[in-house]
Amino acid sequence: MNIGVLGAGTMGHGIAQVNASAGHNVTLRDVDPDIVEQGIQSIAQNLDGAVELNKATPEEAEAALERIEGTTDLDTAVSDADLVIEAVPEDMDLKKSIFADIETAAPADTIIGTNTSSLSVTELAGTLDRPERVVGLHFFNPTHILPLVEVIIAEQTSAETEAFAHDYVDELGKTATTIRDFPGFASSRLSAMFSREAIVMVQQGVASVEDIDRTFRIGFNMPMGPLELVDHTGVDVNVGVLEYLTEEIGERFRPPQLLRRKYRAGKLGQKTGEGFYVWEDGEIVGVSGEDS
Repeated sequence: MNIGVLGAGTMGHGIAQVNASAGHNVTLRDVDPDIVEQGIQSIAQNLDGAVELNKATPEEAEAALERIEGTTDLDTAVSDADLVIEAVPEDMDLKKSIFADIETAAPADTIIGTNTSSLSVTELAGTLDRPERVVGLHFFNPTHILPLVEVIIAEQTSAETEAFAHDYVDELGKTATTIRDFPGFASSRLSAMFSREAIVMVQQGVASVEDIDRTFRIGFNMPMGPLELVDHTGVDVNVGVLEYLTEEIGERFRPPQLLRRKYRAGKLGQKTGEGFYVWEDGEIVGVSGEDS
């Protein structure tokens, strides 16, 4: 199957990797050629790591990388795609613009997926002449490790598109959950509640960043704590999601002041080197000075 992935950032290149590893041909597109190159380099590093951990052979890793083509041209990414997955930033106007470009350039029967973590798939689908082929495909970060994909069913999504989405997720070797289109879906609402409360606890001096995350990891048997997860996904992304959920659902999701301060200071997490933690080369090396 030919897959077009639009957006080569953290989620986009992760989605490209799992598709190529599953045997699909992938075209990874971004407007910035440097971001495309960085995305492919990150995929290569992840595949090298899989080889070191004996989760892939050198031949499998090389074959997966060879299935990925990078481009800045949207037509190249979608003109012969069986499935296009949009993974651009969480901005409704931007996503609507991308959807319009996809419909113009892609074949009429191409399935269009969005990796949005919280925005209305029904609203996005409503911009198209054939909205029945739109479905939410919400992957989780890091995409090459976490097995869950939320299949978000918009009001317009056809039964055939829903069946395609579930078969596709199965082919990737991942597990699908079916979620009706509602603000925040299931995962983002649950994650937002945990992360928001953890940030409020830091504000109140209940415990340190490290101890809150340690409590969550060990007490709930989770792979990472809510504050580390905020740093992984991005402080800016979390502010946007919480503001959206506040508008759509209610005040219990309003972003805490500590989160807003980090956003205004440009401390966006792993991608900027500091959020709740201090990061170097993708690893935690300390705690942000204001939180220690």
